[in-house]
Amino acid sequence: MNRREFVEAIGAATALATAEAFAAAPPEFDPVEKSIAELSSAQAQGRASAESLTQSYLRRIERYDRRGPALRAVLAVNPQALEAARALDAERRAGRLRGPLHGIPLLIKDNVETRDPLPTTAGSLALAAARHAADAPVAAQLRAAGAVILGKANLSEWANFRSTRSVSGWSGVGGQTRCPYDPARNPSGSSAGPAAGAAASLCAAAIGSETDGSILAPASINGLVGLKPTVGLVSGVGVVPITTRQDTTGPMTRTVADAALLASVMAQPGVRWDGVAALDSLPGGLRLGVLQPPDSAHPEVLRQLPDWLKVLQGAGLTLVDVAAPPAWATLSDDELEVLLYDFKADINAYLARFGAALPVHTLADLIEFNRRHADTEMPFFGQDLFERAQAKGARTEPAYAKALQRVEEAADSRGLAAVFAQHRLDALVAPGNGPAELIDPVWGDRQENSGGWPPMCSAAAVAGYPSLTVPAGFVAGLPVGIHFVAPRFREGRLLQIGRAFERTRHARRPPRLES
Repeated sequence: MNRREFVEAIGAATALATAEAFAAAPPEFDPVEKSIAELSSAQAQGRASAESLTQSYLRRIERYDRRGPALRAVLAVNPQALEAARALDAERRAGRLRGPLHGIPLLIKDNVETRDPLPTTAGSLALAAARHAADAPVAAQLRAAGAVILGKANLSEWANFRSTRSVSGWSGVGGQTRCPYDPARNPSGSSAGPAAGAAASLCAAAIGSETDGSILAPASINGLVGLKPTVGLVSGVGVVPITTRQDTTGPMTRTVADAALLASVMAQPGVRWDGVAALDSLPGGLRLGVLQPPDSAHPEVLRQLPDWLKVLQGAGLTLVDVAAPPAWATLSDDELEVLLYDFKADINAYLARFGAALPVHTLADLIEFNRRHADTEMPFFGQDLFERAQAKGARTEPAYAKALQRVEEAADSRGLAAVFAQHRLDALVAPGNGPAELIDPVWGDRQENSGGWPPMCSAAAVAGYPSLTVPAGFVAGLPVGIHFVAPRFREGRLLQIGRAFERTRHARRPPRLES
């Protein structure tokens, strides 16, 4: 199947769902910028229904994603979304509620398997035939809590692990996702579609995934709250992998409360963590380590940063200046070396599940597929990361063990763990990345222009610690965020700190979209 055939097939399903939405009378309740609590309350009071909410979001997808600014956040609409919403409404009328997400329409990044009649492609045409009879556990938990799976969100193809010259938000299947605050700009990635979709109120909230930065970066750049959970808090089964050591899904929302609610639903049963109770009750005596901004931070971010820190001080947090551990200087290079080995092993294992159902069975097959379909899969950038990963041996090689030891020590024992222990910290804080850079298919992403990436967040990704971003301000009308990191399984404390900042700063503003 080529891209045109795939897009036409998915477009037919999308057209069917949106046609049903337009056929109904316009709902009176407007879900734009509404929280999950507000959407649930509107349903409980009879001012909205799961069906009317789904219809509203489908209309917005048609108006702003397919037309207007053509955000291309939604790779494919679920043709069963309205049917599922009607079933949830029938359950509500019968006095049965599935859970805290009953009737709430969500977008899910298209590297998370769902049982809907849509493929899970990771943005690649090589996976166009990848249908699934069952949900990934995280999708099953969301559905069991009452969520409507509205559709699959676009992403940086292969979660941005194909080329060092990639354009974030671009995939062979979905094309280029655009930042809703300025469609000429890059929404960051790899969770570009979930970020743009949630920011533009194309859904109540979205589910992204992160290996290193793929939730926090696009959430920050699109004015959202993004939570990257502790690795292991959320099941990673049924998610197209880069590395099972670091991969995790997480919520991308417009409020901290919504992120907390989704985290509580997504957490695996039996995993011990501190939970999300008493979100507005920040304990006294907490110590927050302040890391210096990266050299590439935007001057306006540096100007606003003291105001952000005053907000945290005003919330009762004790701020402690902290130097970045020297071990972080080589963290990025060491991490990539390990990821190349991991990706080859994990993607080969993932593809082997499909047998004859797919035209590719190994990473070597993917490389050859892209060469044969270069016009649709590689019009802007190549696959140097694929090729470098393919050149690696097995994870039994001594080189892998040495690289893994180096990166884990740098991130954890000589990194985050050392900093937390030395300064008796409850969390770390640093300015987030942003503002958004221009889409550039010639050079690809140019990180030096995107505001830098705090090394503490890469350390958290490698070591499996939770991290959070919260809207903090704007630079020339473009959002920027503030990032926090806490010890493993301290998501509850992290969310309390984020909520304290959000409650005072009130930095979330919706994009102004033109039809």
